[in-house]
Amino acid sequence: MDGVRNDATVLGSRIRHFRTGAGLTLEALGARLSMSPSKLSLIENGHRELRVSDLGRFASALGIGVDDLLRDEAPNPRAALELELGRAQSSTLYRTLGLPAVKPTRGTPTATLEALVGLHRELARRASEAVATPEEARRGNTEQRHRMRARNNHLPDIERIAEECVAAVGHTTGALTHREVSRMAERMGFTLMYVDDLPRSARSITDLANGRIYLPPASIPGGHGLRSMALQAIAHRTLGHQPPGSYADFLQQRLEINYFAAACLMPEAQAVSFLRQAKDAKDLAVEDFRDAFGVTHEAAALRMTNLATEHLGMRVHFLRVGDDGAVYKAYENDDLPLPVDVTGAVEGQVVCRSWGARRAVQQHNRTTEHYQYTDTPAGTFWCTTQTGSGPEGNFSITFGVGFDDAKWFRGRDTPNREVSRCPDAGCCRRPDDALQERWSGQAWPSARLHAHILAPLPTGRFPGVDEAEVYAFLDAHASV
Repeated sequence: MDGVRNDATVLGSRIRHFRTGAGLTLEALGARLSMSPSKLSLIENGHRELRVSDLGRFASALGIGVDDLLRDEAPNPRAALELELGRAQSSTLYRTLGLPAVKPTRGTPTATLEALVGLHRELARRASEAVATPEEARRGNTEQRHRMRARNNHLPDIERIAEECVAAVGHTTGALTHREVSRMAERMGFTLMYVDDLPRSARSITDLANGRIYLPPASIPGGHGLRSMALQAIAHRTLGHQPPGSYADFLQQRLEINYFAAACLMPEAQAVSFLRQAKDAKDLAVEDFRDAFGVTHEAAALRMTNLATEHLGMRVHFLRVGDDGAVYKAYENDDLPLPVDVTGAVEGQVVCRSWGARRAVQQHNRTTEHYQYTDTPAGTFWCTTQTGSGPEGNFSITFGVGFDDAKWFRGRDTPNREVSRCPDAGCCRRPDDALQERWSGQAWPSARLHAHILAPLPTGRFPGVDEAEVYAFLDAHASV
């Protein structure tokens, strides 16, 4: 109804409310309006909209003002329940169940309406929760990887916020200290607390009511872990995050808090100055960058992907690969032919045996960097790879560039060179003819499943987190 158009069901409910309140039947009100009772019934049930020109006539016939008809709310609590039930039963979600609609009558108890509406609310809540299947997770990761590739993996707004936060605690050069991170938390109104009973599903918990950020005691001795986890917790508040409404929101928030933490630990101005000096000397190295800011090798390599294209004019790639060759994380804007499935997802795909990410694992001295050139169908790439181990087993961290940019890096003179024809199956996935003839039909290997890739994530507002356990933890600590 033009600019004052109300929901037809609410308007119809208000008309019925005022009609019955005035002691009028459908026939009686219809006679005042020169309208048939059947048409009036359609209007009251929201099946026919009232023309704006008729609002004055209806209000006059009912002895009320036009504003009384045009209010958005239901005329009384019971009518509100009936309206909500009607909307719920007309939703796509309910129709997919194939169940009949319940039409309330005057004899339907209010308690019954409350129970039905409550069931519909719970049904809608569960349907809207971020239930991420492996396919959804991989699709979300793929879409996010494409978005970040278009931005050169650089988020200037978060860079600016991080620079301001770091400057506010007086940090100017070198590694960000634990004390400076604590002061950043204090400026946000939080105290860092170390506890030994943090729920296993949570890396940290922020108590908004009491201004506390709880961290595990394992991180107390120092290093990158404590600072990074604390900064990620601070980031949620600094960046104004709300509980994620979808799995895509959850992934975006995870990316942003990780980016914020990295931008604080390796502030853009200082980091770019360091990298430019190293580039001018043709001595760029992930390990030097890592040691200058006191972070992990993986964090340093990832941070270089944020800055290399934007500030150094070079396109790059990054890989975290398990010892079986499966990709855990990947980024490229240098056209490295990453292995992908039919949906474009990288996670869980196996990289070529000839790549540095796989060759480095075969080194006898795995504490040193492995440098390598690799000829691929997309061109020649240079990379530096470091290996490590964690709860998931051994892994490798690779940072690389195209051939033309290798001249800026330490290790560019490596004699290591491999040829990769992947995704051609004849490169490294198909056995040679002699082995095929000898063992075909004579071997039955049992595959190792990547459970972390196949398993769906738990449901809830914060995917992967046991909210009941978290709230019990907070309740126990609130009075401490």
